[in-house]
Amino acid sequence: MVDIETRIFGKVSIGEDRVITFANGILGFPDLKRFTLLHDVARGSDAGIHYLQSIDEPGFAMPVMNPMIVRPDYNPKVQEEYLAPVGDITKEETLLFVTLTVPGDVKKMTVNLRAPIIINVERRTACQLIAEGDEYDIKYAIYDIVMANRDNQKDMMKKAGE
Repeated sequence: MVDIETRIFGKVSIGEDRVITFANGILGFPDLKRFTLLHDVARGSDAGIHYLQSIDEPGFAMPVMNPMIVRPDYNPKVQEEYLAPVGDITKEETLLFVTLTVPGDVKKMTVNLRAPIIINVERRTACQLIAEGDEYDIKYAIYDIVMANRDNQKDMMKKAGE
């Protein structure tokens, strides 16, 4: 077990099997290599937002989310050699995240679709890459999409209960 005192979640104990290693660190923080994924238990893991919590620097936690929530067609192109630190991956054993920025005005929240985070669940290895081309924005506005998705989920739950 690894005990870390986090800024957002307080003291957290995680098993070694939940440690994710970024061989090259993450963009802007090359020295931070060991992370775990945490989420707000009250909202559940399906809330969409997780935190990439640093084990090396407990005060550092980056909100991340599955890009498919806001861009179902998301399919960034990256050079295969940059995936080498992650190892061989299949769709079934891969998690894909993008970083989330939530400023003071929540209506201006964005995700960075240009720099996806790819995690090999089996090996617990990961990397953050820069997508090729200019198809994806660094600051992709998501507030309206998230609110529409939330409203659609409420409607579906209401219909299921009828």
